[in-house]
Amino acid sequence: MEERKRTARSGAAFLLLAVLLLVLLWLNLLAGSAGLRAEEVLHALIHRKESGMAAGIVWNIRLPRLFAAALLGGALSVSGFLLQTFFGNPIAGPFVLGISSGAKLAVAFTMIACLGRGIAVSSVSMVVAAFGGAMLSMSFILLASRKLKSMALLVVCGVMIGYICSALTEIAVTFADDSNIVNLHNWSMGSFSGIGWGNLGVSALVTVPAVAGSFLLSKPMSAWQLGESHAQTVGVNLSRFRTALILLSSILAASVTAFAGPISFVGVAVPHLMKSLLKTAKPILLIPACFLGGAVFCLFCDLTARMLFAPTELSISTVTAVFGAPVVIHMLMNRRR
Repeated sequence: MEERKRTARSGAAFLLLAVLLLVLLWLNLLAGSAGLRAEEVLHALIHRKESGMAAGIVWNIRLPRLFAAALLGGALSVSGFLLQTFFGNPIAGPFVLGISSGAKLAVAFTMIACLGRGIAVSSVSMVVAAFGGAMLSMSFILLASRKLKSMALLVVCGVMIGYICSALTEIAVTFADDSNIVNLHNWSMGSFSGIGWGNLGVSALVTVPAVAGSFLLSKPMSAWQLGESHAQTVGVNLSRFRTALILLSSILAASVTAFAGPISFVGVAVPHLMKSLLKTAKPILLIPACFLGGAVFCLFCDLTARMLFAPTELSISTVTAVFGAPVVIHMLMNRRR
């Protein structure tokens, strides 16, 4: 009976997430600086090859943007869940641990070096640079974890690494050319705007296999949640497992930073919301739930960023912080009690 209740609860939760995802996808198609009627959007979706303002807006601007928000938001949430599982800390996440800041620093240096020489920065080079920066930050975190037994101190260490990376990024921007500063400033604020079908394709090629790989690690992750000794007892190769978890979380965080800039609190808040919604910590359920939840959260925040003070658009990281920070505060207060 109890198992049936859990299954029914999980099914209802996934149904709710799917409905919210579809509703937000539709609202993101309709809303914008140029408002479109429902019949205009439907006509543009059906008759793709027709020329016209509505078709251009839907196919060239809004569809790539909403798919990017859903895909990258889901990837960032899954990355946060992997890090929380690995460190056993509910506030571990790519942004909190400085991984996103490390990726931001590497991408900033790559953009300055390439644009200063008149070289176009490709999507692949941005992903590679972001991954290198993310892995560098993660390496420092892993080294610190061997010395620091307290998870609270480890999080503080991650925050300090993030501050260092952000400071180095600001120094690089200060001495960059004016044209580079404009590009870096727009990217560093965090936004899903300007992502085209080409960038979306590259990000999908990176994030979809990484999310699938994370899901395949559900069984060893369940064992890891019960302790290292238990995981080793049931046959988990701890060395390979740790390496896979670190690589996958870094790839997911790096791909988001490369295309949308640093985005805060999604990787921390959404996994906690999904655990509260499903009433379970099983990775086999939480990984797909985190992906759907991250997509819903970022679509909602992107819609808010575009429409709250339209035509002025807020940075996505600002909106995610407004909605994500209270979730983290609430979580910490409940844990304290």
